[in-house]
Amino acid sequence: MVFSSLIFLYLFLPITILIYFIAPNQLRNATLIVASLVFYAWGEPVYIFLMLFSTVIDYGYGLLIDKYRHRKRTAKALLVCSLVGNLGILGFFKYYGFLVENINSLFGLHVEVTTLPLPVGISFYTFQTMSYMIDVYRDKVPVQKNLIAFGTYVTMFPQLVAGPIVAYGDVARQLTLRKITLSRFGEGTQLFVRGLAKKVLLANHIGMLWSSIKATPASDLTVASSWIGILAFTLQIYFDFSGYSDMARGLGKMFGFELTKNFNYPYISTSVSEFWRRWHMSLGSWFREYVYIPLGGNRGGIAKQLRNLFVVWFLTGLWHGASWNFIIWGLYFGCFIVIEKLFLYKWLQHLPRVMGNLYTLLIVMVGWVFFDLDRLPAALAYLGAMFGLHTYHFADNNTYYYLSTNLVILLLAILAATPLPKKMFSALKQRYPIGSAILSPILYVLFLFLSTAYLVNDTYNPFLYFRF
Repeated sequence: MVFSSLIFLYLFLPITILIYFIAPNQLRNATLIVASLVFYAWGEPVYIFLMLFSTVIDYGYGLLIDKYRHRKRTAKALLVCSLVGNLGILGFFKYYGFLVENINSLFGLHVEVTTLPLPVGISFYTFQTMSYMIDVYRDKVPVQKNLIAFGTYVTMFPQLVAGPIVAYGDVARQLTLRKITLSRFGEGTQLFVRGLAKKVLLANHIGMLWSSIKATPASDLTVASSWIGILAFTLQIYFDFSGYSDMARGLGKMFGFELTKNFNYPYISTSVSEFWRRWHMSLGSWFREYVYIPLGGNRGGIAKQLRNLFVVWFLTGLWHGASWNFIIWGLYFGCFIVIEKLFLYKWLQHLPRVMGNLYTLLIVMVGWVFFDLDRLPAALAYLGAMFGLHTYHFADNNTYYYLSTNLVILLLAILAATPLPKKMFSALKQRYPIGSAILSPILYVLFLFLSTAYLVNDTYNPFLYFRF
């Protein structure tokens, strides 16, 4: 499914903002729900009913758990029923085909697989409702008795389809009491425009380079071309996903919500463990809070800790998709995190920072091969090209063409993936406050103009994480 939500969002947003601010305070949550359903229906109308069903069921389970919390067995049974229901829905739509295919392969069966389109964002809103149920059971958050407020939490369109995954406790108060100011709206607008520019001006352009190289048979790629390709994807997925997260957080601010930060310059990390503290931070927090710690975390000895880590990373890979390449990708990172915990992290501490950066980038870039090439043979073949197993040629005419036509955008993207531009602008702001005050709005208007011009000429703008 081509979910052209960026273009629709671009046209849909001004109308939504106008109606939202005209509406009385008591109707703003309802306004957001309607807007969210319209936004979601643009991609897959039939799955509105699935999302509404999950919302109403989990709202009801929350009330029941709160009512019977003094009866521990009853409350626990209700929680288990809720979790089984949520995981059952997620499993049916996301993993049913994968499971049947593997059973067929393992036992030589021929059970027919009915391919179902994956509901956009189901992994995100399912994890949100599950975290709500668990926290209500733990008595960490108050139960939400207002169905409209709970529906706003589940369906809120800025972060509905690709996160960040928002813990209920982080927005519980904001669902009923939030302050909208002109300065916050302005901050939200700036954050939205930055995210839009990341996606449209950087991710889309760099993505075209990766698409071209990925379409080339691995046996025809030189070493340099294959590394240029995976570098392009490394930058594309960062600007695509962090761009969407910035847009979601920006929209949240415009509507009065403070949403969770999801990225913190992950490519400057000096270890794989640090990388995952900076990348998709809301997902990492979810698995730590609701899987790793309940399993025992780092308590009970090193053997149990390593078991818990591998369980988390197996599930992290599986969360991203119903395919063995995602499971391998998750376990691949789990292995390096385990190795770092055992001894490697101490060694890295004694090396120059740049060596830690290079080590981390190497591990991450190799990992992205498994992530984006959806068949293991294709991923292994591409890795073979990267490490010179298919050819003795380091570069060829195609390599020089890729570099000559994309060098500027690659350098700009590498720079933009670091805190350096932000630090430079902060220094400029301190030294020349008046000049920076004039320059800042000009830059944002320029970003918005260029992004709009690009969107007019290119109607295909999928977000990579919409498939999860």
